[in-house]
Amino acid sequence: MKLNKNFDNLKQSYLFVEIAKRVESYKAANPGADVIRLGIGDVTRPLTPTVIDALHKASAEMGTPEGFRGYSPDSAGYTWLREAIASCYEQSGVNVTPDEVQVNDGAKSDLGNFFDVLGSVNVLVPDPVYPAYVDTNIIFGNAISYVSGNEENGFLPMPSDISGTRPDVIYICSPNNPTGAVYDKTRLTEWVNYALDNDALILFDAAYAEFIAEPSLPKSIFEIDGARKCAVEFGTLSKMAGFTGTRCGWTVIPDELEYDGAKLGKMWYRRQSVKFNGVPYIIQRAAEAVMSAQGLREARELIGYYRENAKTITSALDRAGIKYTGGANSPYVWLKCGRPSWDYFDYLLTEKNIVGTPGAGFGSGGEGWFRVTAFGTHENTVKAAERIVS
Repeated sequence: MKLNKNFDNLKQSYLFVEIAKRVESYKAANPGADVIRLGIGDVTRPLTPTVIDALHKASAEMGTPEGFRGYSPDSAGYTWLREAIASCYEQSGVNVTPDEVQVNDGAKSDLGNFFDVLGSVNVLVPDPVYPAYVDTNIIFGNAISYVSGNEENGFLPMPSDISGTRPDVIYICSPNNPTGAVYDKTRLTEWVNYALDNDALILFDAAYAEFIAEPSLPKSIFEIDGARKCAVEFGTLSKMAGFTGTRCGWTVIPDELEYDGAKLGKMWYRRQSVKFNGVPYIIQRAAEAVMSAQGLREARELIGYYRENAKTITSALDRAGIKYTGGANSPYVWLKCGRPSWDYFDYLLTEKNIVGTPGAGFGSGGEGWFRVTAFGTHENTVKAAERIVS
């Protein structure tokens, strides 16, 4: 039997696994240390009342003969949830139909698995970048090229920065993970036009879209003319509504999106029907609750809590004169640490008892930079901000 030897090309340890190992080793040696974790992008606030009520109600239904549900009737999700998601897009002025929405167990799954329908492709990723993008394509054996995000371009690389092989697939994450940078409509339009002119597909990761506070900044790539002919969008409730432990998201594939004579939405639906049985009924009911008027109000309160944390961090960095991006429209703050980023990681951990994420873990373009998240508690964020600049 032969194995997929592409796995040999992966780094031996996933970034956040390596971080966890270092932290646990330090805590074992220093059991009394007050370690504040602002590294992995996990939330700290509980699920909101409307979501909990929906979970309780759905759980009770499952315990009755008339309310019990087995397999989901559709791997793409229950119709009522897809309608609720499409309605939220409509309220934002974006035209998405329920049939173009396919529910998943979080954006990460579909962002990786989508290459099942694409075959062997040339992929363009920004550097620095969320490491799962790169690892996914290494596993598939795809050719990977990079476009540099850096201090000079505000960590917002553009088509003019591309050199080398023309890409078939382009990853865009806005607000960006790890840098927190956000594309405006003008710059995002340039990417859409580039994709249209070069028969390329944009995979748009909108995981942090609801953290955008500036009204002029696009939350969806489908706010851009022409995007429906060249882009797929991945959304999630993980950060928006605290679903990191509950797992629910969605993928939007416009009906007119076609490549090589085939509709991508139909291909993806067929793939899902083979490999995915759908998100549990209970979780889909909870997701539907998020999309209600009260659910959205509560989700925005959660986001406001984390936005305040980001402001606490950036205000401290401003006072200390430390350069950074992100924070205003993102839960991530990307600060310039002025030394090798793993050295800075060890310094913060051992001297300040703070866990962040070294920029080098996101690619060579992240060296000398460091990511901290706004997903801690208010109390810990205030302490951490003061420790960082002290």
